[in-house]
Amino acid sequence: MTTFDDREKAFEDKFRHDEDVLFRVRVRRDTLAGLWAAGLMGMNAAEAQAYARRIVEVDIGTPGPHDIRDRLSADLHAKGIDISDHRVEREMGRLLDLARRQVNAE
Repeated sequence: MTTFDDREKAFEDKFRHDEDVLFRVRVRRDTLAGLWAAGLMGMNAAEAQAYARRIVEVDIGTPGPHDIRDRLSADLHAKGIDISDHRVEREMGRLLDLARRQVNAE
């Protein structure tokens, strides 16, 4: 193996690692966001966990920048909770930072 091959493999390994971390951070953020919204909707612990899993599935099944925000907003509005998309997005930003810290601490 040449030095070039070694460097190429190292870059590929780092890319794989970074993508794995990014995936875990997003799943953690989505879970935290689901639990946050479930709390606002008055769900019990079991319902909240199930709801958070559904939110994670939304992000995996429909990738996009606003899929989670739109789903959370729609669910909250359906329960009669008056909340703006901006507030949901701001909370998701806060939870993204928290998720990043949690995953990095593991």
